[in-house]
Amino acid sequence: MLSEPSGKFSSKKQIMNPENTSFHPLSHINPRAKVHPEAKIGPFVVIEADVVIGRGTEIGANSTIGSGARIGEDCKIFPGVHISTDIRNLEFWHKNPIVGEPFVSLGDRVTIGSGSEIMGGVQIGNDSWIGSNVTMYDGARIGRSCRIFPGAVISAIPQDLKFKGEKTTVEVGDFTTIRECVTLNRGTEALGKTVIGSQVLIMAYAHVAHDCIVGNQVVLANAVTMAGHVEVGDFTIIGGVSAIHQFVKIGRHVMISGGSLIRKDIPPFVKAGRNPLTYEGVNSIGLRRRGFSNDTIHHIQEFYRLLYLSGMNTSQAVAYIEAHLPATEERDEAITFVRNASRGIIRSNNNLPKSNPPTDPPQ
Repeated sequence: MLSEPSGKFSSKKQIMNPENTSFHPLSHINPRAKVHPEAKIGPFVVIEADVVIGRGTEIGANSTIGSGARIGEDCKIFPGVHISTDIRNLEFWHKNPIVGEPFVSLGDRVTIGSGSEIMGGVQIGNDSWIGSNVTMYDGARIGRSCRIFPGAVISAIPQDLKFKGEKTTVEVGDFTTIRECVTLNRGTEALGKTVIGSQVLIMAYAHVAHDCIVGNQVVLANAVTMAGHVEVGDFTIIGGVSAIHQFVKIGRHVMISGGSLIRKDIPPFVKAGRNPLTYEGVNSIGLRRRGFSNDTIHHIQEFYRLLYLSGMNTSQAVAYIEAHLPATEERDEAITFVRNASRGIIRSNNNLPKSNPPTDPPQ
């Protein structure tokens, strides 16, 4: 929660003082609001009680700042923004009724574009930019230096018939960009949250459903559609117009071609493409860009040659790899992923050249 901005705040006497030209005479500021004298309040702005507004913040015309809002210093609220902590008309907390009132907390130097609406308990970190006509519902937790483009809807209730109004969140990490018309649904009782990592790029029209976990530095290209409970590892890139089945897990450093239908788990460090989706080799270019050495990449390639191209089934290949390949962090990560793949892993591309099976495959 933000601390109250330092310095003097306006009182009713200050508000009525004609010398204070920072507050437009056609604005309405509740005497119990704490508005810094160096803030600028435009015409037809309504600021309710129990609001804190910091030094240098500007509130544009026709905006409404509801009770319980905490706005830091040097923020820019453009005209027509509506900030309300009132949840009585929202489908929240039917299962666990709220205790006390929620707060909207905006850090320092936050920008909110024209026509955007914030409803319920929302937190936005320092230096974040929220474009016009963005809607944020209760449970949105936005990190610092994020960029959210026009038309995005953040933390709407899950599209899940099992949802009964439980208190859940959407958590977005620092330096993440969310482009136009992206929708991020908050979690359900199953996990309690939907998580988007730091330095993530989510392109226009993508959808991330309830209880998904998206790692750091992930790219979801335009119109990627993600069902509930999906997990995506760090540094993964998913091509545009791809659809991901619920409960699918995708490992780290994966590259997936556009237009894919992803029904099976995808192990780390690989490329996946074609229809039906198949293993297309190791993502060696991506790994080099991330600083993996040639030796490490060769070990990963040998792992997947044995897993996919040796003629052994998955269980045999994993047992052979454990017995014959030296233990490395990458080998153990891939083995653990394959063994825990509850939906099974994608298959090999039959057009890839097969190698001869080992002379002593495990039984």
